[in-house]
Amino acid sequence: MAVLHNRVSGEELKRRLYEETEPRTTISFYQYFPVQNPQEFRDHLYKHLYNLKVFGRIYIAKEGINAQVSVPQSNFETFKTFLYSISELNNLRLNIAVDDDGKSFWVLSVKVREKIVADGITDPGFSMENKGRYVNAEQMNELLQKDDTIVIDMRNHYEYEVGHFEKAIEIPSDTFREQLPMAVDMMKGNEEKNIIMYCTGGIRCEKASAYMLHNGFKNVFHLEGGIINYAKQVKGNNQPSRFIGKNFVFDNRLGERITEDVIAKCHQCGKPCDTHTNCANNGCHLLFIQCEECRQKYDGCCSTECKETIHLPLERQKQIRKGIDKGRNVFNKSKVRLRPKLNG
Repeated sequence: MAVLHNRVSGEELKRRLYEETEPRTTISFYQYFPVQNPQEFRDHLYKHLYNLKVFGRIYIAKEGINAQVSVPQSNFETFKTFLYSISELNNLRLNIAVDDDGKSFWVLSVKVREKIVADGITDPGFSMENKGRYVNAEQMNELLQKDDTIVIDMRNHYEYEVGHFEKAIEIPSDTFREQLPMAVDMMKGNEEKNIIMYCTGGIRCEKASAYMLHNGFKNVFHLEGGIINYAKQVKGNNQPSRFIGKNFVFDNRLGERITEDVIAKCHQCGKPCDTHTNCANNGCHLLFIQCEECRQKYDGCCSTECKETIHLPLERQKQIRKGIDKGRNVFNKSKVRLRPKLNG
């Protein structure tokens, strides 16, 4: 009987990963296309990718696929051949991480979801078939020099904070579903201007471009492959990068450096810093920016309170954590109520 789910503990899988000697390649990709039977498609993917020792997370929905995985280098071509054997994924663009050790994932997770990116759209007239025009890195740089161009960042605040395109507008919300109507409201009166949407890998800005067209905007573009593909193109073609700083990524690295600019500050002391970390107190686990000096001062914690907590006996720590709802524990200026006081 084929294996369709992981049956080994996370600790054991992580141990095996770090014992591997063969390098891995980290890849992200997505595609909007109609999936008639998401569960059947999910099982088909899992069986083949499991045999290729692929790790990572993949979401399947009726609207398509969204994935971030790592593949042993010796299996990369077989992996690509398998993906391209699926007609809707043939010649799919694969975003290969530019700054990665291949140790971000140690288990394969393939899940069926309602949508590959939650959008809150309920209008039955909305369709992904009518979306904005792709722009590559060279076209992006050209459009950025025009006065009638507006650039919209469709990522969260903590992503925007450490890196973004020059003159990019931040949509101040925590969730993509809130950002979509906010972007429409913020752009009213600019229906005839060039509007470029961008995000990390392209999946959010592609849907956002379709939503803007659906709401009457005329000249809508979206960055093909997002920041990941843009960084690869400017580097490969020796072009100037109009994206400055770091590109936040959703794995253990928490960031890929695109340029040497450090545009963010340590949330504790205010020094220039763009290193994200999670609070070492498991009862907090706040995502925030911390410099090396503050990391040592607070033992990797976001506050003196959390620092004191991690030095308590484990049983006492468990008692403190019991019943706490951490919610979306992210340092976010757009949602100040989510942020505990950072001492410093």
